[in-house]
Amino acid sequence: MRKLDIRLLRMIKASKGQFISIAVVIILALTIYISFSMTFDNLNNTIDSYYDITNYGDVFVEVVRIPKAAIDQLYTIEGISMAQGRVMVDVPLKVENPNEKVRVRVVSIPKEEKPINKLFTIEGREVKKQIKATAMLRQFAEARGIGIGDKITPYIAGREYPLDVIGIVGSPEYIYLMENEQSILPAPEKFGVIYVGEDFAQSVFGYQGSYNQIMIKVDDESLYKIDTIIDEIEDQLDRYGVERIIKRDDQLSHKMMMEELDSLDKMSTAVPVLFLIVAGVIINIMLSRTVKNDRMAIGVMKALGYNNIQILQHYIKYSLSIGLIGSIFSIVFSIMLSRVFTNVYMQYMNIPIMRTEVYFIYIIYGVIFTSIFCILSGLMGARNVLRILPADSMRPEAPKIGKRVFLERIKPIWSKLTFSWKIVIRNIMRNKRRALFLIIGIALTYSITMVPIFMSYVFSDLFAIHYGEFQTMDFNIDFSKPMNNNGIKELSKVIDIEHIEPKLEFPFELNRGWRKKVVSVIGLNTNTEVYNFTSPQDESFTLSQEGIVLSEGLADSLKIKIGDEIILKNFLPNKEDTKIQVTGITQQYLGLNAYMNIEAMGKIIGEKGMITGALVNSSDDVTAKLNNVANINNIQSVEDMKNSFLEFMDMIIYSVGLLMLFGGILGFAIVYNVTIISISERLMEFSSLRVLGFDKNEIYKMITRENGLLTLLGIIIGIPVAYGMCYGIATAFDTDIFSIPVNITPISYIITAIATIIFVTVAQLATIRRIYKLNFIDALKSRIS
Repeated sequence: MRKLDIRLLRMIKASKGQFISIAVVIILALTIYISFSMTFDNLNNTIDSYYDITNYGDVFVEVVRIPKAAIDQLYTIEGISMAQGRVMVDVPLKVENPNEKVRVRVVSIPKEEKPINKLFTIEGREVKKQIKATAMLRQFAEARGIGIGDKITPYIAGREYPLDVIGIVGSPEYIYLMENEQSILPAPEKFGVIYVGEDFAQSVFGYQGSYNQIMIKVDDESLYKIDTIIDEIEDQLDRYGVERIIKRDDQLSHKMMMEELDSLDKMSTAVPVLFLIVAGVIINIMLSRTVKNDRMAIGVMKALGYNNIQILQHYIKYSLSIGLIGSIFSIVFSIMLSRVFTNVYMQYMNIPIMRTEVYFIYIIYGVIFTSIFCILSGLMGARNVLRILPADSMRPEAPKIGKRVFLERIKPIWSKLTFSWKIVIRNIMRNKRRALFLIIGIALTYSITMVPIFMSYVFSDLFAIHYGEFQTMDFNIDFSKPMNNNGIKELSKVIDIEHIEPKLEFPFELNRGWRKKVVSVIGLNTNTEVYNFTSPQDESFTLSQEGIVLSEGLADSLKIKIGDEIILKNFLPNKEDTKIQVTGITQQYLGLNAYMNIEAMGKIIGEKGMITGALVNSSDDVTAKLNNVANINNIQSVEDMKNSFLEFMDMIIYSVGLLMLFGGILGFAIVYNVTIISISERLMEFSSLRVLGFDKNEIYKMITRENGLLTLLGIIIGIPVAYGMCYGIATAFDTDIFSIPVNITPISYIITAIATIIFVTVAQLATIRRIYKLNFIDALKSRIS
């Protein structure tokens, strides 16, 4: 073994604490990169395979009623390879607890040999021509404890229809099970999907020989012009009452999954780069201090014949060793974790098949990138080797010119400081680069720690703002079909009501130039008491008699501002499109909607006095009393939403704990390494203090004061950095389903500060042994560390 390699091993042994702490940061960075990247590819490939197996559709058209002959006519549109009809209706489900409101979506299974959105049978057998049989979506079956052979009883048109459960299935449409865009979280125990034969569905829902939804497959070669195909579909089906056309990209389950994968992809690069930058800076500082302390030893090596390149390689090998050892451990951890993460996501997304592979390309990329990073960091840190001359290195390095720090000029303050505090302040001011790095590191630790704390409050804030400030109704009731205003009076006879308002809700396509979006437009009373419209500038306003109000996310999506005109494309048959002015933009964190005066909206639809639901404030048992009412399609209770949120909190707590761990590791590595570097640099100073009568505890307290002061500055600087990081995350993860309010409470800042101080304290305690093991007498005898 070469002499310099032996010396390298001794360097690693002498600084094993620093070596391990930096290696842990690299292990964490590389493990996140490799495992998250492999998980992303595994999920992507699994979803693609599942879509291929189940023949997942590209376009879904909701209509009032359409015969099969009209569906067959769609083949005349170039690019359409398959078109099939089905019946789909949401109905209540009879359960043991009469006060519990459970809904199921009854979906007919096409008779074609190769159905679009084919069901994936997990257990039991397929529903073919059985009249009183059903296959149930797995998520709902598991949440309700329903198995093969059980009976379920949906209410259809006020009648009970007992059905035998003969199959448990998966569907590409409901990998992520949510009832609609307004649902903040999945609630599989409250909403499910059951599949029945086509003849049964057409018979009980009154669709003999017809359907209310069309599933369409587009040729792969024609997907690039899918928007044009959709326009042709709409024109051809206009007389059948097109209610909504949904592309696969806008389909709720698919959209939620793609957004989840996009978040995973961002995490797989952003977090590792951040951690590697921190590791690189630590390596840079550590090696620059090591070279400075090894000044005489480097001079001796040069005198013995080693050239600059050889000595530089010697120190670069140290940083490269950290990267390679970190890579070895991270590869092992990544392979294991990628399988775990993939399994977790599969359960979370409810995909019944799984494809897991080890993608060695990410391992290669990770090792190469980490090695380059460590080599560059080592090169930057050890570059001062080139300036050291053998003759100059034999004499002590000239000390820095001592200057008074600015605080010394303020006599009233400086004179009251103790000797120890004066040393602390002088050391900070005379080592500005090291102090600045520690402050930035603490600020970064504070910011990373703030993110999970902020995210833990996101859903509660979202819930409180949307269902407590923006909407203040207790119940949102949807009728099974449009009614006149008498429906409000009928509800008042069934339940005790404190306040009730009508609503008119229909889907429209909003066009602004080439930008367009299909959303639900909600008609309300101008003086509504259950909606509080607030502009992005936090100014309250009311609905105008004319014009339309857009949610902020919808306005951003369409690039619309107040005063612009948009086109409302009407899906009802024989209705003209309407040009309307945008009179307001409101904050709305959940979903995308537009709002109008209910009378003005009725004119556009052509049905004066028509309503589709009611908004109710009541302390009565509304759900139980309306459970069997035939004309009630859905009752959304704020209390039910709250319970779903509380069940979801467990997953949030695990995520918070994991991200807190990341922040803790980062903070520990920064504080530990900077403190060790400070101790090694100031060995002569500490030895002199011992001679002057300072004991080891007093010296340790002095270092603690120094780190404590810098920690305080780091936390202060970290507050705006943390807000900026949270704001960036909120902006990056805004979707059509929800946007994240950036409301960071004072208690969050306090909790984050306490957590950061704990991380710093642990790192500080880890250095105490270094102080107590220092031989101050030897330090005074020799200048070589």
